Amino acid sequence: MQEIKIDLRNQSEERMNESRRTTHLLYQLNNTEMYTENYERLLKELFTGGLGDKCMVQLPLYMNFAENLHIGNNVVIMPYFKCMSAGQIYIDDDVRIAMNVSLITNNHDMYEREILLVKDIHICKNAWIGANATIMPGVTIGENAVVGAGSIVTKDVAPNTVVVGAPAKEIRTLDPEKFKEE
Repeated sequence: MQEIKIDLRNQSEERMNESRRTTHLLYQLNNTEMYTENYERLLKELFTGGLGDKCMVQLPLYMNFAENLHIGNNVVIMPYFKCMSAGQIYIDDDVRIAMNVSLITNNHDMYEREILLVKDIHICKNAWIGANATIMPGVTIGENAVVGAGSIVTKDVAPNTVVVGAPAKEIRTLDPEKFKEE
């Protein structure tokens, strides 16, 4: 996955505007009653990168660049979802994200801290991310994969695989034939 460098001393006006827009909308959304017309309107306005049909997004949530999130259909996101979204985050259809999950697309350069090193994250169809898990920059979580609670994922997870731990390691393989197509 390609790494992008962002110099925090020299940010574009577009980047700064998106950060402000995201912060403003998150404040409103996190202080809105869920499942109301206003909640639905704010979700659509926040996720300009795309929010699929039949999604459930529970509050509160945090991210710094909402336009970089691309969420498929029938996705469930539980409370305290956090994204450092300087890079793109792709969440495919039927993904389940438990409480207090963090998706981190960026890190600081070890020697020049004003430089962000950014890599996209991709969570493939029907993956399940357990509570308190952290997905690090550049990681792809394969189709039907499961990330155990509290895991820190630093490398790609193969489809139909269960990983746990810090750093996450494979503990078993799931039978893809047992997943029902709807």
